[in-house]
Amino acid sequence: MSRICGITFGGLSQILFAFTVVQLFLFLKGASAPPGPAALWRDAGLALQFGVLHSLMLHPRVRGWLVDRLVPAAFYGCGYSVVTCGSLLLTFGLWQSSPTVIWQAAGAMKTFVEAAYLATWVGLAYSLHLNGLGWQTGFTPWRHWLQNQPVPRRVFAPRGVYRLIRHPGYLCFMGLVWLTPDMTFDRAVLTVVWTTYIFIGSWLKDQRLVFFLGDLYREYQSRVPGYPAMPMGPLAKVSYESARSVPAVRLTSTGRSRKRAA
Repeated sequence: MSRICGITFGGLSQILFAFTVVQLFLFLKGASAPPGPAALWRDAGLALQFGVLHSLMLHPRVRGWLVDRLVPAAFYGCGYSVVTCGSLLLTFGLWQSSPTVIWQAAGAMKTFVEAAYLATWVGLAYSLHLNGLGWQTGFTPWRHWLQNQPVPRRVFAPRGVYRLIRHPGYLCFMGLVWLTPDMTFDRAVLTVVWTTYIFIGSWLKDQRLVFFLGDLYREYQSRVPGYPAMPMGPLAKVSYESARSVPAVRLTSTGRSRKRAA
């Protein structure tokens, strides 16, 4: 029975992920939502809850606690995907549009923005492929569990665009948020909140990877900027010495963390 439940949960989590991607495409493309006067604060809360929940689920201590007590390591990725998808679907379902338009592209400019939107989706898919889509959806560890094989250790080996910038996936997601021909007030709220989340989330991702990989990631940070043309700050190239204040850990097979000296 437990194996049947595991197979069902893992399979449904992948179906939910594919469904949510389609809904995200339509939502960001500007699919109509019911108008709601004075709903901007609620829209802001919906946009914010996704960013907070997404980052919270990725925090090493939260992950370690859940793996130790509630979720087997092979299913954590699927569970994380389900929670993230549920958060996004909640946002889409309760979102209310504003009739007030800040700017509206037309003609050739509208065609350009729409084409750039589609191209950015291609870039996002490419980035996720390079970074291991199966790890991010939970499919890879679940598949190994399904085949009664131990979950392999994830290898850090930057390739492709990751040799030029550290966060191409976040950069593409930012493009999807901004690339709309019709910028209404509610879309502006979404853009401000999610752009802020993207920069904070990028910094938190750097901290997590330093936490887990230690000197290997510090050396990568010193060579590769987080985003193009970042002159300074934590998302520019980070000197090896300034990153050494963050401790690193290794995860045991049960998900517990063991601190080691930086």
